[in-house]
Amino acid sequence: MTRFLFAAITMVGFLLGHQAATAQHSGIEGKWHFVLDTPGGDREMDATFAVDASGKVTGKFGETDVAGTFKDGQMALDFPLTSAESGETAAMKLTGKLDDTAALVGTWEFSSYNGTFKASRPTP
Repeated sequence: MTRFLFAAITMVGFLLGHQAATAQHSGIEGKWHFVLDTPGGDREMDATFAVDASGKVTGKFGETDVAGTFKDGQMALDFPLTSAESGETAAMKLTGKLDDTAALVGTWEFSSYNGTFKASRPTP
């Protein structure tokens, strides 16, 4: 009986721990609509992210492959991006977190430009 109780408690702990880890990593998983505040006005971009168990983020930002992490509620992406407007290729850095409304908010940097962004889940 003691073995059964120990096994049951262990299983419940494992399941709860797995759910907590999955919730943390899936926080930014899926589709997003970004609005970047730029000196030339708002720029909009759609993105799709996948997050593995270690917090590694992959996916697309527009047509560009993304790379980065999502750990402890913080997103840090850093990937090469070619601007369609200027033809310039530089590192695109997006740093952010989920706010109280489940929007993704933070800052972006590209070449000599930077600003803030807000991203939300697209409506179906």
